[in-house]
Amino acid sequence: MPREIMTVAEMTAADHAAVARGVPVTTLMERAGGAVAEAVRARFPKGSVVIWCGPGDNGGDGYVAARHLRRKGWSVRVEIFGPPATDAARWAADRWRGDTAPLSPEPPPADLYIDALFGAGLSRPLDGDVARLARAVQSLERPVVAIDVPSGILGDTGKPLDDTAFRADLTVTFHRRKLAHVLIEGRRACGEVIVADIGLESSSEAFCLHENTPDLWGERFPWPAMDAYKHRRGRMKVVSGDAWNTGAARLTARGGLRIGAGVVTVLSPPGALAVNASHLEAIMLAPFESDVDLERAGEAADVVVIGPAAGVGDVTARNLFALARTGAVLVVDADALSSFRHDPSALFSALDRDDVLTPHAGEFERVFPGLLAASPERVSAARDAARQAGAVVLLKGPDTVVAAPDGRAAVSLNGSPWLATAGSGDVLAGFIAGLIAQGLDSFEAACAGAWIHAECATIHGPGLIAEDLPGLAPMVLARLFAARA
Repeated sequence: MPREIMTVAEMTAADHAAVARGVPVTTLMERAGGAVAEAVRARFPKGSVVIWCGPGDNGGDGYVAARHLRRKGWSVRVEIFGPPATDAARWAADRWRGDTAPLSPEPPPADLYIDALFGAGLSRPLDGDVARLARAVQSLERPVVAIDVPSGILGDTGKPLDDTAFRADLTVTFHRRKLAHVLIEGRRACGEVIVADIGLESSSEAFCLHENTPDLWGERFPWPAMDAYKHRRGRMKVVSGDAWNTGAARLTARGGLRIGAGVVTVLSPPGALAVNASHLEAIMLAPFESDVDLERAGEAADVVVIGPAAGVGDVTARNLFALARTGAVLVVDADALSSFRHDPSALFSALDRDDVLTPHAGEFERVFPGLLAASPERVSAARDAARQAGAVVLLKGPDTVVAAPDGRAAVSLNGSPWLATAGSGDVLAGFIAGLIAQGLDSFEAACAGAWIHAECATIHGPGLIAEDLPGLAPMVLARLFAARA
């Protein structure tokens, strides 16, 4: 089932709900600390460990982890920052009988360190000895494990409270990831993230923020039926730029064809027909000379992509308005977004809820000026953008966010640095459009397209160029097909 991403408040509510059902908070703490110890033992050789315990329940988890590790033969030293301040933390501290000392601002020698100081709920910057320790940790050559989130990192944004925060090589959290575990700033601080099951139940509330994995959209993926034929698998069209700017549209078209769209057509200005024709085989080619021609072409399409190297300006804006009158779903990318930088509201007026905008951060700023900087994090920005536009918004990046006007949102965890190459976004637009052409809901198509796109890049690795991506899609699709229940 889809895995939710929770806020700090939602996670606190899940803890309280468990206690209300009769699960003692000490039982939850015992499970959490035990899960930390298990994760440490699974990933690191037995040795010496220093555990920094704070006054709250995060520190209580640290005391429990200390007890479990010592029982398994580890040399454990606990350094405390203040006496336990909650009943559960006092319970855990009372059961620790090992080496204990006040927190030192300089890490003592050890093979491993565990940060159990504050967790996700901290709301003020680190100071004093804790801040000095955090700065020292940033240059440690030994591994650091954080419980919940590294101290000093905001659980709901992944951002440090100031320029002083802990970093970790491994973070063990419980029940569900928080935003700090999925957004890029937090992921840099958290390192590898393990989500441990401590017996909490999912809320009956319909969560609207999820990890973007096949669990979110896989059951509705548009695999062809036994009686499928090309027109039933969808008609996708792509608007090409002029003769010197045709490659992006062809990348988009190939992406759509490889992901399964039945018929893909490049709509080409007359001056670019020969260039496009010399590079296309299974992809169809049709001319257009005006927005009237585009409108006619769009009426015979399920989805149209406009933007890749289309040219920035009034012509592209008029072409988009013409396509918007057809009823075809629009995937709006690149130059089509930038063409509305002076009047984003005009773009929004032409869109409907099934259309998809695919901006990178710079294009997002042109269409939604100031929104990203004013938002606490990228998920809020993408959700606000989707509401403003009245369409699905995919905000590209290492932590790609997809948001729908109804508040649904998903964050990709499989982003790949190899996608930082010209043209990769054009292929992504084609993947999304190809899935929409086959009947997948636009939000889910954007999520699935982004996930498949990143998987393709991971398979290839170093040396990836955009032309490689469409040819890698069949391998990812084959794995998805084989994994069906």
